[in-house]
Amino acid sequence: MASFVGPPVPLPKNGYKAYEDPSFIKWNKRDAHVTLRCQDSVEGSLRYWHERNKVNLLASQSAVWDDDAVSQALDCAALWVKDLPFVKSLSGYWNFLLASSPASVPSNFYDNSFQDSTWDKIPVPSNWEMHGFGRPIYTNVVYPFPLNPPRVPDDNPTGCYRTYFNLPKEWEGRRIFLHFEAVDSAFHAWINGVAIGYSQDSRLPAEFEITSLCHSCGSQKQNVLAVQVYRWSDGSYLEDQDHWWLSGIHRDVLLLSKPQVFIMDYFFRSNLEKDFSSADLQVEVLIDDSKETSKDNFLKNFTIEAAVYDTGSFSDSDGQVDLLSADVCHLKFCPPPAGVLGFHGYMLSGKLKMPKLWTAEHPNLYTLVVTLKDASGQIIDCESSQVGIRMISKAPKQLLVNGQPVVIRGVNRHEHHPRLGKTNLESCMVKDLVLMKQNNINAVRNSHYPQHPRWYELCDLFGMYMIDEANIETHGFDYTGHFKHPTKEPVWASAMLDRVIGMVERDKNHACIILWSLGNEAKYGPNHDALAGWIRGKDPSRPLHYEGGGSRTTATDVVCPMYMRVWDIVKIAQDPNETRPVILCEYSHAMGNSNGSLDEYWKAIDTTFGLQGGFIWDWVDQGLLKEGSDGTKHWAYGGDFGDIPNDLNFCLNGIVWPDRSIHPAVHEVKYCYQPIKVSLEDGIIKITNTHFFDTTEGLVFDWTLYGDGCELGSGILSAPTIEPQKSFEIKWESGVWYQLWSSSSAAENFMTITGKLLHSTRWSESGHFILSSQIQLPVQHESIAHVIKVKDATFSSEITEDAIRVSNHKLWEIKINKCTGAIDSWTVEGTRVLQKGIFPCFWRAPTDNDKGGESKSYYSRWKAANLDAVSFLTESCTIGNKTDSLLEVAVVYLGVVKHKEKTVSESKDSDVLFKINVGYFIHGTGDIVMKCNVIPTPNLPPLPRVGVEFHLDKSVNHVKWFGKGPFECYPDRKSAAHVGVYEMNVDDMHVPYIVPGECSGRADVRWATFLNKEGCGLFTSIYGESPPMQMNASYYTTEELDRATHNEELIKGDYVEVHLDHKHMGVGGDDSWSPSCHEKYLVPAVPYAFSIRFCPITSATSGHDLYKLQL
Repeated sequence: MASFVGPPVPLPKNGYKAYEDPSFIKWNKRDAHVTLRCQDSVEGSLRYWHERNKVNLLASQSAVWDDDAVSQALDCAALWVKDLPFVKSLSGYWNFLLASSPASVPSNFYDNSFQDSTWDKIPVPSNWEMHGFGRPIYTNVVYPFPLNPPRVPDDNPTGCYRTYFNLPKEWEGRRIFLHFEAVDSAFHAWINGVAIGYSQDSRLPAEFEITSLCHSCGSQKQNVLAVQVYRWSDGSYLEDQDHWWLSGIHRDVLLLSKPQVFIMDYFFRSNLEKDFSSADLQVEVLIDDSKETSKDNFLKNFTIEAAVYDTGSFSDSDGQVDLLSADVCHLKFCPPPAGVLGFHGYMLSGKLKMPKLWTAEHPNLYTLVVTLKDASGQIIDCESSQVGIRMISKAPKQLLVNGQPVVIRGVNRHEHHPRLGKTNLESCMVKDLVLMKQNNINAVRNSHYPQHPRWYELCDLFGMYMIDEANIETHGFDYTGHFKHPTKEPVWASAMLDRVIGMVERDKNHACIILWSLGNEAKYGPNHDALAGWIRGKDPSRPLHYEGGGSRTTATDVVCPMYMRVWDIVKIAQDPNETRPVILCEYSHAMGNSNGSLDEYWKAIDTTFGLQGGFIWDWVDQGLLKEGSDGTKHWAYGGDFGDIPNDLNFCLNGIVWPDRSIHPAVHEVKYCYQPIKVSLEDGIIKITNTHFFDTTEGLVFDWTLYGDGCELGSGILSAPTIEPQKSFEIKWESGVWYQLWSSSSAAENFMTITGKLLHSTRWSESGHFILSSQIQLPVQHESIAHVIKVKDATFSSEITEDAIRVSNHKLWEIKINKCTGAIDSWTVEGTRVLQKGIFPCFWRAPTDNDKGGESKSYYSRWKAANLDAVSFLTESCTIGNKTDSLLEVAVVYLGVVKHKEKTVSESKDSDVLFKINVGYFIHGTGDIVMKCNVIPTPNLPPLPRVGVEFHLDKSVNHVKWFGKGPFECYPDRKSAAHVGVYEMNVDDMHVPYIVPGECSGRADVRWATFLNKEGCGLFTSIYGESPPMQMNASYYTTEELDRATHNEELIKGDYVEVHLDHKHMGVGGDDSWSPSCHEKYLVPAVPYAFSIRFCPITSATSGHDLYKLQL
């Protein structure tokens, strides 16, 4: 059944620009339908799914992200049609020419006689920009061409493709269809010189019947397929998503063979009893009988049958594959009810007792097989798919899956491969799902378009709730006063509706889809009401999602704001007039060093009725591989390809890098999303299972007790199986750990409780950690301020006009510059370990979030206040108390703006941003206690940091610390980090964000050692009543991190720059375009006082021992 819309012969050579007519969206294109397998037997169908479902963790290990991906894409195309006798992939290397515009396309290039031997070769599927033809363009909102709908530029790159194929002899007498899974953005196609159709919508299939145009099956004469692809079309106005603009045939091209009468579509539904004890199953089947002369007699000549097979029972008790015996329900034909007008498809129904329900926690699947038989009972056509039995419903302020208000722990996911662009690989899709499942992510929003058909099968199989989203975004219209958004224009209605229909019809049988989305950032208008009405009529079993128009219109069944602050979503949830649940469609914008305050959102979600989760923006940094001038490849972003306009690095918002290495923030995501919660309150340890369907039977719980970072003991935590939504409690004092704790002399004790898998799963090996929580234990001893326990140690000192020299034989030597008050050098056992320092510091290399908000951004306010240009003048340096074992030096620094730098006597009060009083207390032990009093000038903005900076010799490159870790963490992103003792090389501490900025910090540090390979170096710790510090050590200076625009541009310094911060501002992340750091993580410009201890360390001592000496 084909769709004819618009002029009868809309060919480019006629001068008619189909690609600039929004009322003309397709020609000769068949109606949208589910993915067809074109099978010929029930057993063959079951075997196909039995093999296809074997995918697991191992598949992810073959994911490739470099040039090898090009050949693997072709391998995947062959893999996906394996064992399908009537499906043939045309993927491979095609002849290709890129014309500068449609007008420049070679005349009659689609004719069989046209000579294409001089053309280039290009792999199909692919985006042509990823193979050196044209350039990728990245924009977020602005269209990459002048906004003048429906027209597009005359300079419209046009790809001309040609390939050749033969039809198998076995297909003789059957109908032939040409199926494009997706082409960006619009195209015409020809077979053997004859036009077969036109289509647009870059993310959905286009299918044409070509039976009469092909050479006979088995013929040696090759058929010629020619395709003309337009980079821009009127459809591009509906595809203004925040991602790379890439063109071409980017998904597979298939030949489908069907009998003269065949199954063209089917819709599986299930209706569960209230107690879920049985399910009424129904499948609506559409038959293409257009070749039958007598349609009224169809049922006399043909029989439609359907059966459901238990996919999990394909093997018998001996492990032998026994496919047909897995039949659990035969669906019987239902005559159409009397009085119903029109044709509604052929209905079959049946009842399944005690169905295995599908959820993300338990993704139980069945195989549905639909057969068409002729009058003799011979199967002439067969279609099949994986189906799940589950019920999506609504309750006041709740979205229910099988009657339970599941919590959405989600991410947004663009289709993105750093080498292939929009082309997909099986192994890479599996890699995404494995990482998501391993990090407690249970939901994905297809942002912002329908994705590859295999993605849905994998989400069904692995267990992932999904929002399927229509390929509609018109964000760029926000910035024009001349044109209405398409949703308010009738001329765009059919194009918008066609995109929604195509999505629903293709994907309707996938269990993973729990919400249909009308698109993204396309405002709200009458066309959206039409889209919502169509879906609700077609599929009332799934609610709707749409954020446009304020996220609370009648076109959405969930309140789905983006980037709303946590206190505002709580207000909506508590609004008695709002009966819909709140699910954030986008939140926690992961741009660079970000995702601060994620735990604040989850404290609210976990405790507020009506808040049901959200989707982090987003999954992967959309960096593309680009070769540099030196031949090495790096991640590129907007503008790196000379693309104009562009939105720079706004495409880098992922929690994983383009090669799916994880950002440090993933640890925070995993912690906040972990379904098993642990707490200690009023002497009770409570373990809560927040799952709705899964027990803890498959987990083993362990505990480990730490005192001052040292392990005191560990064991298995004996807990019964915890049912869904239930808790297990144990008195703290009754545990085996209690005696260890009570006998510990440590100042701080922590217990870590972990839960790991007992058995391997599809997405993980056994032993994988589902949860890891650390609880701080009660303090046994009264808190005592940190002080040095003085030993009978003396030093020699020498004071000259310019310097102070203090030493202890050959163990250590400190030189202080009397003019600057700075420590010029510090040697330990004859090795210089400190090169420069120790100076106050208030600046950090700005992050993407720091820069968000233009003139209101933290960065702009810091720059306006000259915080990036502070230089320290020494007002005074005086020697105080001096004995054989103690020397006191007092230094007063004035922090002034560099371009106003004068002598102290010339400096005006208005030039001074900070006054810092520093006291050095040098002990005979080699300890230096540095006491700082910081007095900022009034009216400064919140500060990046308050602390000290010093430079170590580059050989002092081994860091060990007692604090949060082991991964990067910051004051507002540290819930997942445990307090412990960790060690790492300076190189390994660096976090290679694609755009450099502040990074590599570790929070809540009590002590740290910086050592060379001989074990010599410096020890530093909190002192007195000062709280734990923020620590950072890097070969890259703050200035260098600020200067470089790409990680690979960073140049290492000749020393290690160390920061020890009394206060450090959070990284923020509610969004990246406004000041978003929560107030409690800001560092107001007020006076601060803190103390830090420094002392030399050798291989004969340890950081732990030195720390204990001051307790």
